[in-house]
Amino acid sequence: MSAFAMSASAARPASRVAPGGARRSPAARGAVRARAASKSMQLPFRVGHGFDLHRLELLSEMPELKLILGGVEIAHDRGCVAHSDGDVLLHCVVDAITGALGLPDIGQLFPDNDPKWKGCTSDVFVAEACRLMREEGYEIGNIDCTIIAQRPKISPHKPAIKANLCKMLGCDEGAVNVKAKTHEKVDSLGENRSIACHTVVMLVKS
Repeated sequence: MSAFAMSASAARPASRVAPGGARRSPAARGAVRARAASKSMQLPFRVGHGFDLHRLELLSEMPELKLILGGVEIAHDRGCVAHSDGDVLLHCVVDAITGALGLPDIGQLFPDNDPKWKGCTSDVFVAEACRLMREEGYEIGNIDCTIIAQRPKISPHKPAIKANLCKMLGCDEGAVNVKAKTHEKVDSLGENRSIACHTVVMLVKS
């Protein structure tokens, strides 16, 4: 647990604090109330899609930046510009899970104009998405992630990313897939000026 998470959990009421210390935003609390009022929508499975993209900047110009994917820091000459740690993969996973549940996206649940999320590690967001998922009575059936980056090479890092993702989501390796594609040197992704990810998840009734 990060120092941010521990201080947040110690200072706020338990009813509004997610595991890891992430206090629910008004959007999250409203979404939970709305879902509680629609328990008739208890489908045997639900499918969600997530997409996220972040701008990359040279570390020579912004040395405080990092490139983090699935909670794994990757050596590169550029880092992600973001309000939190800029983990495009975990942000995408959160959107896929909340999307499957019919809940707001990560930008509404954890708004980037709220200073308490400044520099926050994205495992906090994943923990809250998983808590909402289990509160609704679902678990992950399988999840498929595609990272889009011209550089650096993602393949050497995929085993560590996958293992970390399995740990965060609490599921078997056979349920998690991580792929990587270049963008054939086309537009900002292909010119190494941005990095993106798509994720599809299937949730199944517990």
